[in-house]
Amino acid sequence: MSTDRVLYLLGAAAPPVLDLVPVIEQAQADGWDVCLGLTPTAADWLTESIPSLEQLTGHPVRHRHRRPGEADPWPAADVALVAPATFNTLNAWALGLTSAWLVAFAAEAIGKGIPLVTMPCVNQALVAHPQFDRTIATLRGAGVEVLLGPGGFEPNPPGQGRPAGYPWPAALEAVRKRVG
Repeated sequence: MSTDRVLYLLGAAAPPVLDLVPVIEQAQADGWDVCLGLTPTAADWLTESIPSLEQLTGHPVRHRHRRPGEADPWPAADVALVAPATFNTLNAWALGLTSAWLVAFAAEAIGKGIPLVTMPCVNQALVAHPQFDRTIATLRGAGVEVLLGPGGFEPNPPGQGRPAGYPWPAALEAVRKRVG
């Protein structure tokens, strides 16, 4: 698909990452050129699907840092959606711990002024951890739209995940609104 709007869809290793095809297809139907990035664990979970995801998006799926001097294989982002975003990914991002490519991109995107939306995928026990509120406040303070609570992701009790109920439509709507 040829478009001038580029969406970076950046997913961490939470169950909703296992069903990205309908999300990508909906974003493409909305006129986005979608580039898919994953955390290393999410890439491992999707190893067998990566070739078909690359065919669907028309871009390589990224999950590691480029080598020095290596060209960026993606067009520049108009907006990035970090979803699903795990407890680890969110905390690393807020703290600037950039060993994973996805987190490094998201951290740098703040400084570059790239519009950012994130939707967590965490359970209630992780939300109760004292770092979580600081993480969310840090990201929101940096201009990241965090879709947590009513109208976004609502955490479930541990062990009672609902990957099929992950609110992807809310995330895509937030992306649309973020860039007009």
